[in-house]
Amino acid sequence: MTRGNQRDNDRAKAQKKANATKGKNTQTGSQFQKSKEDAASIMREKQRKADEKKAAETAGGKK
Repeated sequence: MTRGNQRDNDRAKAQKKANATKGKNTQTGSQFQKSKEDAASIMREKQRKADEKKAAETAGGKK
C-alpha cells in the first residue's frame, strides 16, 4: 500500500514543481522590448546575408 501512496506523493510533488517554474517572466517591460529588438536585428542581419549569398549565386550562375 505504501508504494501506491509514495507514487501519488511523487506525482503531486512533480506537478507542484512544474507549476512553480511554468510561465514566469523575470524581465520588465523595457527589458523584454529590448530583447525583442535585439533578436529582430539579429534575424534581419541573417536575412540580409542570406539574400546577398543568394544574389551572388544567381549572378555567378549566369556568367
